[in-house]
Amino acid sequence: MSTSSPAKILDGNAIAAEIKSEVAAEVSHLTAQGLRPGLAVVLVGSVAASQIYVRSKVRACEQLGIFSEMLTPPESVSTDELIAIVEQLNARDEIDGILVQLPLPSHVDTKRVLDAISPAKDVDGLHPVNAGRLITGRPALAPCTPAGVIEILKRSHLPMAGQNAVIVGRSDLAGKPAAVLLLQQNATVTICHSKTRDLAHHTRHADILVAAIGVPGFITPEMVRPGAVLIDIGINRISDRAEFEKYFDGDKAREENFTAKGYTIVGDIHPAAFALSSAYTPVPGGVGALTIAMLMVNTVHAARMRRGQSLQPFTGAGR
Repeated sequence: MSTSSPAKILDGNAIAAEIKSEVAAEVSHLTAQGLRPGLAVVLVGSVAASQIYVRSKVRACEQLGIFSEMLTPPESVSTDELIAIVEQLNARDEIDGILVQLPLPSHVDTKRVLDAISPAKDVDGLHPVNAGRLITGRPALAPCTPAGVIEILKRSHLPMAGQNAVIVGRSDLAGKPAAVLLLQQNATVTICHSKTRDLAHHTRHADILVAAIGVPGFITPEMVRPGAVLIDIGINRISDRAEFEKYFDGDKAREENFTAKGYTIVGDIHPAAFALSSAYTPVPGGVGALTIAMLMVNTVHAARMRRGQSLQPFTGAGR
């Protein structure tokens, strides 16, 4: 790869719009057969950020023709009460996907609740059954964010087969499934994390570097090989002026936005590193834009799989 030309910005908004258009056509086709996909979202309590996310998901359903329903139990809901709600949704045939918005209140056993979701309706891809199906190359509901990473790379015509892909972060929601999906695209995958020795040694060998560690600006220019493709999964809100200047000093457009809102968003990759890349996902407007689009994809996939319609697995060659 060469850095002689400017880095290509991988426009997540444009790719998400393309995917949503395809989903809308698929939903129309299924609805005409009497199989309208349906999504239920469970929102506990009144956390402002969670309310915003859920509204965005419900709005996307409305735009694409997917039936949606939002349930809003109080913050005092118990683990058993929440599991009962999930089990009721499991039993409803018109509901193909169930999403429990995280985080849940601290008194709720999150794993028990998520494990209660039928794997066939687990559109977040977090159930152990779906994790197992994904890792063994069977048709599965993959976590939305890493599935979005694959779509960005595919639709941007960036090669994955034979590339050295390094992932920084090992969460069940992002890092681990991203590693599996890249491996299934025939990339050679290295997973790094907070305990990795000489992390920069690994990241500097990456053709594709995926940052999913949840620390603002964690990947610095010194950690990037010139010409690498940088995929930034991080979404970190910063409101401190000194921290803002650390990442965006001299960026007048971002400065105006920060002054108006009192905060801005930075990823896990220091913005100065993008200039070294051949292509990168901006924050915002990169991977995050794909998450809701892939949730819609998963809802349609769930509707098809529940009715015995075949899907292609998230997999490449088996060796």
